[in-house]
Amino acid sequence: MRLISALFAFVIAATMFAQTSIPRPEHPRPQFVRENWVNLNGTWSYVFDFGESGLTRGLQRSKGFENNITVPFCPESKLSGVEYKDFINSMWYHRAVEIPAAWDGKKILLNFGGVDYFSAIYVNGSLAGRHWGGSSSFSVDITRYVKAGETANVVVWVKDDLRSGEQTGGKQCTSFYSGGCHYTRVTGIWQTVWMEAVAPTGLQEVYVKPDLDNSSFILEPKFYALENGLKLNVKVKDGNKVVAKASAKATSPMTVIVPVKKAKTWSPESPFLYDLEYEVVDAAGNVVDQVVAYAGMRKIHIEGNRIFLNNEPLFLRMVLDQGYYPDGVWTAPTDAALKKDIELSMAVGFNSARLHQKVFEERFHYWADKLGYLTWGEAGSWGVDVNSEVAARNFITEWKEVVIRDRNHPSIITWTPFNETWGRPGNAEAARFHDRLLSDVYYMTKNLDYRPCHDTSGGYHVVTDIWSYHNYEQDATKLKERLILKKEGEVPTLSADREAKYSGQPYLLDEYGGIKWVVGEQYAANTWGYGTGPKTVEELYTRLGALTDTLLSFDYMSGYTYTQLTDVEQEQNGIYNYDRTAKFDAEKLKSIFGKEPAWFVKMKAEYKKGKK
Repeated sequence: MRLISALFAFVIAATMFAQTSIPRPEHPRPQFVRENWVNLNGTWSYVFDFGESGLTRGLQRSKGFENNITVPFCPESKLSGVEYKDFINSMWYHRAVEIPAAWDGKKILLNFGGVDYFSAIYVNGSLAGRHWGGSSSFSVDITRYVKAGETANVVVWVKDDLRSGEQTGGKQCTSFYSGGCHYTRVTGIWQTVWMEAVAPTGLQEVYVKPDLDNSSFILEPKFYALENGLKLNVKVKDGNKVVAKASAKATSPMTVIVPVKKAKTWSPESPFLYDLEYEVVDAAGNVVDQVVAYAGMRKIHIEGNRIFLNNEPLFLRMVLDQGYYPDGVWTAPTDAALKKDIELSMAVGFNSARLHQKVFEERFHYWADKLGYLTWGEAGSWGVDVNSEVAARNFITEWKEVVIRDRNHPSIITWTPFNETWGRPGNAEAARFHDRLLSDVYYMTKNLDYRPCHDTSGGYHVVTDIWSYHNYEQDATKLKERLILKKEGEVPTLSADREAKYSGQPYLLDEYGGIKWVVGEQYAANTWGYGTGPKTVEELYTRLGALTDTLLSFDYMSGYTYTQLTDVEQEQNGIYNYDRTAKFDAEKLKSIFGKEPAWFVKMKAEYKKGKK
């Protein structure tokens, strides 16, 4: 696997050296790196505010609270040093932040990878910004509230009402004890906090669209501000070699097309990544902003009921990954832990993952890009009342920010905004809110990005590019009976009366299996898995093989998702234990999950021979 660019490596290495004592010290946004940044993870002070009286008491002007917490870990987690397990409706954070003297004249941005759910940011006692959304990243421009070379007091007020029905929660439990498929809650800061210095006319973002068929990258840049004579220079690099470049006047809107001769494709077999270097140059020829990024040249599209990657058919052998950690809850203890999860999945034969009911941090997507691991990006939509207009507004804003943040990652091949929208009523009139929300989110997603959009995994489908169905039948013969097509054009659905009619989309059994197997002691008295657990590990292998072979026997299917990669608290049906130690023989699992259906092998061979 090729190395990232020398500049990128230098920036990362220098930062890591300077910040080795900081938890999660790596750059949190590897697709958009500037040299001038400061990681703010580590010790912050905090106070809980159960009476929500903090504003009245003037906590926004605080210069420190009585308790300490380790950021970026949520207060419910062991790694935070707090481990408070009950509901936290309101809390405050504080940290004194030194503003580098060299940042004078720059725009100073305070960035948050994730804060659950509402946050208000105060700098030196003044309100600098607010944000709604527990999973989406955001930036606050604090330039007017600070001075270069001085220390600023940063206070973050957090509110979190998981049981309101108006906010995303994913698999966070709405009862005190974890139960069923709901787990430990997450409150407040749970991803990296960091600052960066940016030129007033610097790059705000660049949307990178790979055009494989025309061997080009299509770039859509945005700037914080424009001025006469400003231009953008772009270099595309293969290692140290510049293979393409472009230069264009900075405007709004702006599109830059960069042809790449004999482009190398990104795929699971060869996850090749081009390095991108951006320079913003003013009228006098001064470089005012430099950003290092990367991109993969790959294509994902649908033809009929099949999914294609780089114009070749694709069969998805997915695993359900919920992204929970025993010591960090939603937050991986280290960057290496994110990489390891992908390697564990690939080691047992999966080529992809459905990232389930959680927006994963950008570092996970970085490793997926590097390792050639396909994913479906999903919101933590559970907790949202799909019949609430307030909840709909909150969800749409948060999901928009998620898609924009992650749409440059080649490893993400599908967007799934919802999962099992059980709140849909049974008649069309009562279901208008549900149907409108899913429809609006589908079309918004399609306007934001080119990837397929899968409206809701498992139903109730409204408008979707991919059709999915969940079934945890443990008997392979009975599962086959449920999957046999009753007549042409009618596929198994959650509820034929409650969702749109199937119209020929790629079809996946998006959840199956979930076989309980406990190594050692149960996690809790309420430990569970789907169906009756096997008595021996050999019985488990037999059941798992029969269920998977049943799915592979149906040529109308384009893939599956096995539940799940690891145990999560009391749900002990993972391929691995919760601590990521082995449960099973990896080679035996690989012989099951590494199989491809006969129809797909034949189809793939025909495409490679140029018969299609």
